[in-house]
Amino acid sequence: MIETFLPYIDNWAISDGLAPKEFGKNHQKLVPYIKKWINSSEPYTLRVAMILIMKNFLDDDFNIEYLEMAAKIRSEEYYVNMMTAWLFAEALVKQWNSAIPFIQDHRLDKWTNNKAIQKACESYRITTEQKEYLKTLKIK
Repeated sequence: MIETFLPYIDNWAISDGLAPKEFGKNHQKLVPYIKKWINSSEPYTLRVAMILIMKNFLDDDFNIEYLEMAAKIRSEEYYVNMMTAWLFAEALVKQWNSAIPFIQDHRLDKWTNNKAIQKACESYRITTEQKEYLKTLKIK
């Protein structure tokens, strides 16, 4: 049913609110859909895929593959890039050791890299030392 609805999503508020509780109980059933949606040319379908990764796969079911998929995204769409930055900021909070190489190696575009750093530094969930280090990784 969600696949039928995805083409009608035309703003971030709807895409960000799309997180049925059933998804949390059925992670393995969700993975093939995320892999499909993250390759979409539709900006809000891409955003939904990343929201679902962020909400469901940065804790116990974490796999570096999810960050790999998101890091490959290149878009001119503000709301796609903002979501990618938000996903990586959350990944830095929850999976620092896995996420920091993406920032260190500049695997995101300049704007998304710097926005991810900014959003992570605004968090109370990472240390002052981590924030100071992140600031040295901004792309000029």
